[in-house]
Amino acid sequence: MPVPTRVQYEKNIWVAAGDGDVDRVRVTLCAGGAMLKRCPALSANVPDENAYTPMHAAASYGHLHVLDYLISQGGDVNVMDGDGDTPLYVVENIETAQWLVEHGATVQMHNSEGVSPAQYLEEDFPEVATYLHGLAPAAGAPPAPTPSLAQPSQHAQNAASEQLTSSLIESVQDVMRRAEAEGRDPDDELRQVVGRTVLEGVVTGYGMSTLGGERRGETEDGPTEGPKRTRTDGGEQG
Repeated sequence: MPVPTRVQYEKNIWVAAGDGDVDRVRVTLCAGGAMLKRCPALSANVPDENAYTPMHAAASYGHLHVLDYLISQGGDVNVMDGDGDTPLYVVENIETAQWLVEHGATVQMHNSEGVSPAQYLEEDFPEVATYLHGLAPAAGAPPAPTPSLAQPSQHAQNAASEQLTSSLIESVQDVMRRAEAEGRDPDDELRQVVGRTVLEGVVTGYGMSTLGGERRGETEDGPTEGPKRTRTDGGEQG
């Protein structure tokens, strides 16, 4: 009797960026690249349903190597999420904040609540806030422009759809290979793969049509809603 196998969870680009898994980020960005004869197939600034991007996820956990790769693929250090926060708002250490600033992050700006990055970080990360306050422009200098909220293009929507299709094909082929090798019926696992892909398609489609909503969380079994941590959860990186 064959032993039931559990379908392996495949990290989406936001979770991979938050985990510091640059290899998975690279694979996700380039999924479908061979078929399309280009890479990336998915934008490095692709938003989830709250306009939270891989740039935010990598910055939140201080993964500079992931940020560096994302920027090399068109990542924007001033991309905004649904709250008007750029990646600078979610940093937790001076090193990451300094890296973002050195790569063009705007310090003198305000989110949808009228709060600057330094003000936003004052309570939980005062040392980062102090660093950012120290970068204030000289008196009389014109204020820096506030970055505009990125809207997903038709190209980004098409690329996301192509990425999901390519991922589904690869998953189906993998299931069929393993089922044949183990001499078992692949139907149940194939239904799970298709169902998961349909769900991801719904989430991605919703993310392309709205920029609002609450920030998302994680569970110990994996991301049920997304990789963004709250400032008070006290949790460790998964």
